[in-house]
Amino acid sequence: MAKELLSDATIRATKPTLKDVRLFDGNGLYLLIKPNDSRWWRIDYIINNKRKTLSLGTYPLTSLADARKKALELKKLVANGTDPSEIRKAAKEEGLKLQIEHERISNGLPAINSFRCIADEWFNKKMQNMAGAYKSRVYSQLVRDVFPYIGNTHIAEVNSQELLKLVQEIERRGAIESAHRTLRTCSQIFRYGIVTGRLSSDATLSLKGALSPVKSGHFSAITDVKKLKGLLSSIEYFTGSKVVKAALKIAPHVFVRPNELRTAKWSEIDFEAKEWRYLVTKTQTNHIVPLSNQVISILESIKPVTGHGIYIFPSLRSSNGSKPISDATLLAALRRLGYEKSEVTVHGFRATARTLLDEVLKFRPDYIEHQLAHNVRDPLGRAYNRTTHLDERRKMMQVWSDYLSNLIGN
Repeated sequence: MAKELLSDATIRATKPTLKDVRLFDGNGLYLLIKPNDSRWWRIDYIINNKRKTLSLGTYPLTSLADARKKALELKKLVANGTDPSEIRKAAKEEGLKLQIEHERISNGLPAINSFRCIADEWFNKKMQNMAGAYKSRVYSQLVRDVFPYIGNTHIAEVNSQELLKLVQEIERRGAIESAHRTLRTCSQIFRYGIVTGRLSSDATLSLKGALSPVKSGHFSAITDVKKLKGLLSSIEYFTGSKVVKAALKIAPHVFVRPNELRTAKWSEIDFEAKEWRYLVTKTQTNHIVPLSNQVISILESIKPVTGHGIYIFPSLRSSNGSKPISDATLLAALRRLGYEKSEVTVHGFRATARTLLDEVLKFRPDYIEHQLAHNVRDPLGRAYNRTTHLDERRKMMQVWSDYLSNLIGN
C-alpha cells in the first residue's frame, strides 16, 4: 500500500480557503476541504479503464483510521473486478425499494411484485376497454376468492399447491364454472407477469384436469338485452387476432351454425348482391344469408388479411390459409372474454336472434325459421326453396344488424 501522508494534526491545522483544498493520504484517498470548511473523504479508483470517485463520509465523524479502513475495503473490491459504486447504487435502490414498500403497506396498498400488485397492474392495462359489468365481475372474483389466499405473496413464489387449494375452495361450494374461470384469470395474470419480467413460469399450467369438468347441456344463449349489450361490447374490445375478432363480430349478425361460419369461403360471398350462398351440411340444402351493411364492412376489413386464401377465417397454424379455424377457436375466444360455456356459445347466437327477432323486433316466425336454415315446410308438407321470402329476410337481416349496432352505440 502507498505510504500514508496524513495525520490528524495536519488535518486540524489546515484551514479552508476560497478554493477546494485536497489533502492526499495515498492510495487514492484524500480529504476534500470546501470553502465553508465542510470536510469530505474521497477515494479515486480506476475500473474498466474508467476513473471514478466515491465519498467515504465526513471528517471528523469518519476518522482518519476509519477512512483508511474503508478505502482498503474498496480497493480490494476493485482488485477483484467489482465496482464499489455499483454496489453502493444497488444498496441505495434496495433501501429506496424497502422504503416505498413500507409506505405502500402503511397506506393499505399491496407490496411491490406481490400477486395482488401484478393483478392490479394487469387489470388496469388489459381490462380497461372491457364492458363495465365484465370488469366488475372479474375483479370481484379476485377480491373474494384469490387475494385472501395469495394476494400478499410475491408472484414468483406462488405455487400450484396454493392455487389448487383456493380453486378447490370455490369448487366445494358448487361453483365449478367459477373455479375454472378463476384459474383462467390467474393464468392471464401469471402470463402478464412473465412478459413484464416478474417471474418465469405460469403456476396454473400443472393444474390442467385438476378441477371437476363443467357439465354440458343445451347450447347456451343470451336473450337478455342488457347482457347482450355487454357481450357485444366485449367483442368490440377483443384483443386477439383480427381473424378471430372478425368472426366473433359477424357471428351474432348472421347467426349461422358455428361450423358454417368457421368454414365460410370467399368464393361463397357475393359483395355486389350482398349475399352469402353455401350448402348447409346438416340438411344438405342450399342456403342464402343476406348480408347487412355491417357484415359487408367487416368482411371488407378482413379481406386484405385473408382474401388471398380459400377461407375467410383461416387457421393461423395452416400454411397459406389452407384450413379454417377450429371449432374450439371461437369458443376459446368467448372464454377469454370471460363468458363460460353455460352462459353463451357461438351456436347460442341462433337462439338469441330467434328470440329477439320475434319478441322485440316482431318479425314473422317463418321468416326467422327460414333464415335459420331450418327445414320449414308448407301446409302440404313440401320444403320451401332457399329463395323463399328472400326480400323480407334481406330487410330483416339489415334491421337485425342495425339493432345490434345500436345496442353498443355504433
